[in-house]
Amino acid sequence: MSTTSLPAYVASFARIPSYSAEPQEFEQRLALNRPSRRPAGDFVKQSRSGNVSLRLFAQDDNVSLPVYGCGAAVEGAVNLSKTDGVTCVEVKIEGTMRIQEVAEGGATTHKLCLSKVTLWSKDSDQEPCPPSLQFSLTLPMTFSDGKDIYPLPPTHDVHLSGVPGFNATIEYGVSATVTKGKASALLRIGNSTVSTPFIYYPRSRPALPLPESMSLDSFYFIDSPDWRCWETSMKARTKGGKDIHCQLYLPASRVFSITQPIPFHIMFSSTALSLAAYLPYGPTANILAPNKQFTHLRVIRQSVVDVRNAMVLGTKTDMWRVDTIGEAEFRHSGDGPDWLAFAGEIRVDEQVKVGGFKAGGLTVKDFIEFSMTPPDPPKAPFSQMRLVIPIRLTTDPWSMEDFMLEVADTELSAPSTPLEPQ
Repeated sequence: MSTTSLPAYVASFARIPSYSAEPQEFEQRLALNRPSRRPAGDFVKQSRSGNVSLRLFAQDDNVSLPVYGCGAAVEGAVNLSKTDGVTCVEVKIEGTMRIQEVAEGGATTHKLCLSKVTLWSKDSDQEPCPPSLQFSLTLPMTFSDGKDIYPLPPTHDVHLSGVPGFNATIEYGVSATVTKGKASALLRIGNSTVSTPFIYYPRSRPALPLPESMSLDSFYFIDSPDWRCWETSMKARTKGGKDIHCQLYLPASRVFSITQPIPFHIMFSSTALSLAAYLPYGPTANILAPNKQFTHLRVIRQSVVDVRNAMVLGTKTDMWRVDTIGEAEFRHSGDGPDWLAFAGEIRVDEQVKVGGFKAGGLTVKDFIEFSMTPPDPPKAPFSQMRLVIPIRLTTDPWSMEDFMLEVADTELSAPSTPLEPQ
């Protein structure tokens, strides 16, 4: 094709719209992909002799241990006060998961990550060893136990006391080794090693923000696609008594941040007589037990260990423990002749830092448990009620400014074993 037939092009900058970092009155911000702040502090660990120091960059001031996120680079420097006789300087990062069954004899160890780099070597470097050597090692995103591939799990520690029991530990560390030429190959006399554990803390967020609170009509909650209803009942045990229909409403996504209260709504429906009989066992303070309540809404965590992956008489040999990591606060939100309504929030314990995960023989899952357990079941007007709902917890709340964070997986599953403490 001849280029002589093409029209001439003249750039016109008059048509380019003006740009501003902040939205105008007629504009709306849909998303903001702002990089997270990089800490400016250093974490420093010295050897016992004081001749070698390990300095790790990009850490918050006054942290007790270094912290790294998903796919992060472990960056730092090895500083030497004396370089005489040094033949090699190496840095290594390592992660290990150890699971041990108490009294059952099963045990397993997995290397989660192992990266090693030689910063300087007398055999390969012509220049003398410098007093400061910088390094950067990137953490892997996954690990394999020889059977499956899993996301690299967070630093975690869980135990089940008693017999049988278990200990499960996931830990990470970084070390620097300075080798001297006259060091014994067997005893490594003269070598210096400085090491420190670090916390691996992969962050995540929900894909959606928490929904607005549900609206209560005269007789029921108005349905919303942002909320989902789970239903169960409390069976009446007295003659002439009627069962109580229980409806628990939770945000439909069931993915929540450990830093944000989880909202909920509950409605109890039955005859006026049955509701009156239930009140002493309800979620708020009552005359029957001013300092106790028998209806609970909790976040519970199930930690399952399966070292041998075996079956005995058709039953798996795994062990587990169940912990309450969040408790609801209830408030009365309405009532009628044949219904009671409550609303509130569940706050996750501040000690909880990570969500659920699966790594080899260790599985951590989270659930919401809705229950009513009377203090004296044979004399209670209603039988015990229990409803368990799988959820997923994230480290961070939903935010328009944190699109760099990993979105939590929305795949949820039922408990792998009965949710009762062993």
